[in-house]
Amino acid sequence: MTSPHPDRATPAPRHVVVVGDVVLDREIAGRAERICPDAPVPVLDVTSIRQYPGGAGLTALLAAAAGVRVTLVTPIADDHAGTTLLSMLAAHLKVIRLEHNGPTRRKTRVRSAGQTLLRIDDGGPGNPIAVSVDELRAALATADAVLVSDYGAGTTSDPRIRALLSAAAASTRMVWDPHPRGGPPVEGVTLVTPNLAEAVAAQRVAQPGGPDLTGQPDLLAQQLRTTWAADATCVTTGATGAFLATSDEQTYFLPAPAVAAADPCGAGDRFAASAAEALAGGALITEAAAIGVAAASAWVAAGGVTTWRPPAPDGDPQIRGNTRRARDSVHQQSPVDEPLEALARRLRAGGGTLVATGGCFDIVHPGHVATLQAARRLGDRLVVLVNSDASVTRLKGAGRPVVTALDRARVLAAFDCVDGVAIFDEDDPRTALSVLQPDVWVKGGDYGSAMLPETDTVTRHGGRVVLLPYLSGTSTTSIIERSRAGDQSPR
Repeated sequence: MTSPHPDRATPAPRHVVVVGDVVLDREIAGRAERICPDAPVPVLDVTSIRQYPGGAGLTALLAAAAGVRVTLVTPIADDHAGTTLLSMLAAHLKVIRLEHNGPTRRKTRVRSAGQTLLRIDDGGPGNPIAVSVDELRAALATADAVLVSDYGAGTTSDPRIRALLSAAAASTRMVWDPHPRGGPPVEGVTLVTPNLAEAVAAQRVAQPGGPDLTGQPDLLAQQLRTTWAADATCVTTGATGAFLATSDEQTYFLPAPAVAAADPCGAGDRFAASAAEALAGGALITEAAAIGVAAASAWVAAGGVTTWRPPAPDGDPQIRGNTRRARDSVHQQSPVDEPLEALARRLRAGGGTLVATGGCFDIVHPGHVATLQAARRLGDRLVVLVNSDASVTRLKGAGRPVVTALDRARVLAAFDCVDGVAIFDEDDPRTALSVLQPDVWVKGGDYGSAMLPETDTVTRHGGRVVLLPYLSGTSTTSIIERSRAGDQSPR
C-alpha cells in the first residue's frame, strides 16, 4: 500500500538485542479429583499440553509483541526440543543460534484448577560451546538497546560474550536481568533489574556476613548499584512495586498498581522487556523503570504466562496496548480504566455490602472526606461515581470544573476508604447506578431522599438510600469564592 504521505519516511522500528538463556516451557493441565491408591498423591487427568519458549525466549517474544525489531542471541540445542524452540522463535524475530551444551533445558509445570502441583526441570547444562563473535558484534552495533536475560545456564559467564557486552555497555543502553547462577552485570550497564530474592543473594556474595537488607530494598538497590558499577539498579518487590537507585544517589519507590490476579510467573520478563523497549525509544531511566512496573502489573492482571500466547508476526495488540498504557501511566495513571460492570463484579466477588456515593468532587474538601469515610462504614466496599467535566459544566456553569475528571478520580482513588471510582457523563447517576446496583447509595446534603432522582433506581434494584448531614462552609463554591476574594478563613 502506498503511503498517503510519500514525502514522510516511515521511521524504522527500534532494535532490541536480547542475549540470554532459553528454555522450553511445558504446561500439563488437567483435573485432580482423585487420590492415587498406592500413594497419597493426586491423580491428574490431563486435559491439555502446551509448550512455548521460556527464559530469554519469552523475554524476546514479549519485546517483539510490543512492536520492536528483536534479535535473540542464545544457545539452542541440536535436538527435537531445540528445533521446536527455534521454529517458535524464528516466526517472530531473528535468532543468532549459538551451539548448546547438552539437551534442551525444559521446565514442565503440572497444573490443576489454575494451581501448580509440580515443576519438573530437565536438560542442560545449556551453556554455549561455540560463539559467533563477529555476528554477535555486528548485531550489538545496530542495537538501540541490549537486554541481557540471564537464566543461569552460563551464557553471561562466557568470556567471549562478556567482552562483547562490556564493549556494548560503553555506548548502548543496556538492561541486565540477573540470575544467582549467572555472571554479574558488566560495568556500565544502564539498568540492572533483580527481584528481591536475587538482590539479597547478590548482596550476600558482595558482602559476606553483612547485614540482612531484605526489609530495606531501597538501601539494597543503592548498594548493589555501587557494587555493579551500574547507572541504576531496580529491585522489584512483587505486588509492592520496585525500588530504583540511580547514580545521583537518589532512590525512588515505584508502587505497583493493585491487581486481583496472583500468579507472577513471567512478570520479571515483562518488566525487563518493557524497560528495554522504553530505553530504546529514548526514555529516562526513571521512566523506563516505571513503565516496566506498570507493564508487569498489567501482565499479572491479565493472567500472566498461563493465558499468554505467542504473538502474531506483526505483534500482539494486547501487549502493544498494555505497553502503551504502561507508558502513559508514568505520566497519567488512570483509576477508571475498568468498565463499571467489571468493577461491580470484582467488588462483589467476596460478598458483603456494596456502598456507592457520588458527586462532582471538584476541589476535594473536608466535607467530601467526611462523606467518604462515613459511607465506607456502611458496608464492605465503596465505589465513588464522579460527574464528567461536561456534566459538571452543565450543572455548575462556565469555569467549572476547576479540576479535570481524571485528576478528581485519581485523588479519590487514593483514599484508603475508596475501593473503586467511575466517571459518568449524565447529569445524574441513574444510568451508572442501574449497572452498579449498590446495596446502599449515600448522598451528602440537606435534602430528603424523595428529592433525589436516583432514589427509584436504587430501590428498584433492592438498595436503600442513606443521607449524610451537610457540613456547613465546606462547599467547593464557597472555597472558590473565598479564594477569589483573597479570604482563606472558613465561613
